[in-house]
Amino acid sequence: MAHPTLPALRPQATLVSALLWPGLAAAHVIDPSAPAGWSLAWSFDPVVVGALAMSLVLYACGFWRLQSRSGPTARALRRRHVAAFAGGWATLVLALVSPLDALGAALFSAHMVQHELLMLVAAPLLVLGRPLGVWMWALPAGWRAAVGVAVRWRPAKAVWGCVTAPLAAWLLHAAALWLWHAPRFFQAALLHPWIHTLQHTSFLVSALLFWWSIFGRRSGGEAGAFSMLSLFTTMVHTGALGALLALAPGLWYPLYVEPSSALGFDPLQDQQMGGLVMWVPGGVAYLVGALVIAARWLVADRPAEGGALLPKSP
Repeated sequence: MAHPTLPALRPQATLVSALLWPGLAAAHVIDPSAPAGWSLAWSFDPVVVGALAMSLVLYACGFWRLQSRSGPTARALRRRHVAAFAGGWATLVLALVSPLDALGAALFSAHMVQHELLMLVAAPLLVLGRPLGVWMWALPAGWRAAVGVAVRWRPAKAVWGCVTAPLAAWLLHAAALWLWHAPRFFQAALLHPWIHTLQHTSFLVSALLFWWSIFGRRSGGEAGAFSMLSLFTTMVHTGALGALLALAPGLWYPLYVEPSSALGFDPLQDQQMGGLVMWVPGGVAYLVGALVIAARWLVADRPAEGGALLPKSP
């Protein structure tokens, strides 16, 4: 039998990034004083690896406790959640620990792949994985009660409801994308680690809020319609930004000239490739999300035998 406290502790997506903050803080930047050449080895910074390992251990412990206290239907459902969390966690490792992070300081296209992994793969999978509710069950009973009270605190619920409102989440995600790709801010992030940290945090947090507004709510009726509209319009404006980068006649980010040239890449072609990454695969990701919402919407509204409606998808 599922516990009544779990739905109240659905993963409020911004807290995922808080637990994994050290991984974001380790983002590589361009050092103009450094000699040409970059080490493309995996990063085994103890803080980053420790944070990722802790999140995985907590999830495994919480999942085991929940499995032992639930019926077969709830256990089958949580297997889907754990698969989604595992995919999101592995994507964070790929984006923040693998050689891709170091390569992003030399190639704009690699940097774009890293950002797309954070926003279009890790974020929706983490939202679908609902990790906070599972992490809660890894804590001692007294701690669980205290955190549950904090989550249900009226001001906290009001703030959460505000930032996860569909229009607010859409605006925050769009603002993060367009502002951080402005040449002045993007190049500042390339030079200063703390600004780079803020950039990655903004991308991940805004993406978590955005995908929570899509997958964290019921998909039928007006909510489903707004989710599809939100995904479609986001696909359009991110595609427009990608097209601007891909078709630009000149460089937006001159700081990439030396490092990309040192690796044998033409800087303008590297920028065009990065724009294509945002334009095509990014657009496909939002389209897939819209198709998933449409499928859930159709299933939820399809009449069953006897005129009854099928239960809504979780």
